[in-house]
Amino acid sequence: MSDTPLSVRNDAPRQSTDLAAADQAAPLSKPPVAIPTIAAAVPVLPVQLAARDGASRKATAIIYCEANLGEIDGKTANGLVRHSEIYEILAVIDSKHAGSDAGVVLGEEHQGIPVCRDLADAIACGGAVPDYYIYGVAPASGMLTVPQRGLILEAIASGMNIVCGLHEFLNDDEEFASAGARHNVTILDVRRPRDKKHLRSFSGRIAEVTCPRIAVLGTDCAIGKRTTATVLTRALNERGIRAVLVGTGQTGLMQGARYGVALDAVPSQFCSGELEATIVEAFEVEHPDVIIVEGQGSLSHPAYSTSAVILRGCHPDGVVLQHAPARAHRCDFQSMPMPSPADEIRLIELFAATKVIGLTINHEGMSDDEVSAAITSYECELEIPATDALSRPSDRLVDMVVAAFPELEKKLTVAVS
Repeated sequence: MSDTPLSVRNDAPRQSTDLAAADQAAPLSKPPVAIPTIAAAVPVLPVQLAARDGASRKATAIIYCEANLGEIDGKTANGLVRHSEIYEILAVIDSKHAGSDAGVVLGEEHQGIPVCRDLADAIACGGAVPDYYIYGVAPASGMLTVPQRGLILEAIASGMNIVCGLHEFLNDDEEFASAGARHNVTILDVRRPRDKKHLRSFSGRIAEVTCPRIAVLGTDCAIGKRTTATVLTRALNERGIRAVLVGTGQTGLMQGARYGVALDAVPSQFCSGELEATIVEAFEVEHPDVIIVEGQGSLSHPAYSTSAVILRGCHPDGVVLQHAPARAHRCDFQSMPMPSPADEIRLIELFAATKVIGLTINHEGMSDDEVSAAITSYECELEIPATDALSRPSDRLVDMVVAAFPELEKKLTVAVS
């Protein structure tokens, strides 16, 4: 789901796969590209660009996701194929699935986004050099391979702005910075935190946020928290409940979350404060009925601490827990079996003064009948509502929230189809 595809199961360890033709394509000529103004304090992604006729338009983009579209390491590309408020995705680069539609590769609806074998093919499919080249892979190393570096340099030479969500900041790399300046393009390091002098400590102002705050957490990393949070936020708004999503990772920010911070790149002393300040800002500016906070990692996972930070920083009034019933072991850790939802719920409710209000399912490796059986079984065992955000009607998510916060019922409009 949000962090991983739901229809393609991948139990193999992560591995980096390079684009076979990465250094074979000839350099392309540089067309004129409109470059948005980027705020200096934190990475701000473009919402609209000026078209030639003066009207506004989405920025066009192609996504690099070689050998990982529909896989766990392709979660950034997967998310952008499913939902993007600020980019018009023209093509995805993945020679493994070249000739397919990106939505079909994810096991979902046809999206009209072609999957291409290399950069030149992707530009040809789009009909013109796009505004942005997005690095859409999330490798465990957080670093680029040599062929991937070459492909980004080729994109820069073609006149494309670069969007990268790695821990490796391209603007700090002399080769990329020089190439960007030479070709007059912008490089966006989405994970770069604001300067330390501007980082905020926890203040207790979260108590001023009077609307319900709901965190979407999970039993593992890369399990679908972001997609569930996105679908939930959209469904609430469609039903008349004003909801605002606060992103906490690079992909949510790339998709267009207006409020958010890449928590895993913030020094630990400031993580809770940065999240708290972002939520307070969203509350004061948007006056929402409910705030949805995207989760990261898993509270019980020893490799991550971001779930703990989210619980401390947002003080959620409720938690929606995401779980993959068919996943046997932790992502990347084959010796670590998955926790049960019941165990994760006990840990969350012991760690924080909150209540898990519902369970959502990542249906990777499951048939539709198995999803239905799992929903029924978990509802009986856990005595909370359960659903699948992608394969079941979104009204079930709305009902889950309204059951936990009945004061929201008066905001409801007619059901969505």
